[in-house]
Amino acid sequence: MAADSKVETISRLAQWRIENFGPCTYKKSDPFKVGIWNWHLSIERNRYLYIRLFPEPSRASKDHPPIARFVLRVSNSGANRRFYISPSKLVKVHERLLRTSDDFVWPVDSNFLGRFIIDVEFLDLKICPLNGGEASSIWPTDGAMQSLASQSTLQCLSRMLDEAIHADVTINTSEGTLRAHKAILAASSPVFSSMFVHDLREKESSTIDIEDMSQESCMALLSYLYGTIKQEDFWKHRLALLGAANKYDIVNLKDSCEESLLEDINSGNVLERLQEAWLYQLNKLKKGCLMYLFDFGKIYDVRDEINNFFRQADRELMLEMFQEVLTVWKPA
Repeated sequence: MAADSKVETISRLAQWRIENFGPCTYKKSDPFKVGIWNWHLSIERNRYLYIRLFPEPSRASKDHPPIARFVLRVSNSGANRRFYISPSKLVKVHERLLRTSDDFVWPVDSNFLGRFIIDVEFLDLKICPLNGGEASSIWPTDGAMQSLASQSTLQCLSRMLDEAIHADVTINTSEGTLRAHKAILAASSPVFSSMFVHDLREKESSTIDIEDMSQESCMALLSYLYGTIKQEDFWKHRLALLGAANKYDIVNLKDSCEESLLEDINSGNVLERLQEAWLYQLNKLKKGCLMYLFDFGKIYDVRDEINNFFRQADRELMLEMFQEVLTVWKPA
């Protein structure tokens, strides 16, 4: 197996580094997994450089063929990377059904020889139903937060929260008040539990001040603690939930936020995600952001924002980024 056939992946980005490609050569990558499918990239030179993206033949690709929405680009791998984005220098988003290697072929009218890099960034992946009907996205999964076996219990908890049934604590947010239950809060957070056990103001007045959260974000927090949060609300309030999870020591929520923020890193949010990872000591997210920027070369996409980031970044974080540069950009 060729040494340069491996495709590295992180989040929804796949990158294939070609170390040696002559004028009359064909190469096919190893399979790489994104979503529920294994994928291949291939390159072939005739008059143009032809790049193909296709799913590996399998039961998954046959029974659930993917509709992929993606951006593909190729660049040289030198210190001054030069990009060629399909099909022009303007970013083109492709969306098509992919079954075989003939469903997507991109002819690159550029003389890339020797060492270069192919990036494919999946913006969405949908399952195409064989019997017709509407294609459904695999991101995010609607059932991630709820179990069918506990649906009846969750409905009861939802009513308890929504209708404030026997609620015994008032939460003051920055925009209004919410009613909740001490037992649920105490079981979910050692910080909340301590408030109701010791002779603190929260125990005496049965009130909690969470004025650093909006009413909507705090409702999302309560919905998570009661097990009734909707996927779209979780995604919408991830950063606020992360701050609350850190403040109130809700470990499982903090882990869920980190995993979620790691899933959709892109050039528009990677610096913000890196700052959040440093602030809340999220090592997995921090590592993912640094890999995205340096190992995958996306630092070139944020060069306009990087100066402002460095002015605000912690010194230790800047040192860690510099060490990452030295690790990745070793002399050839």
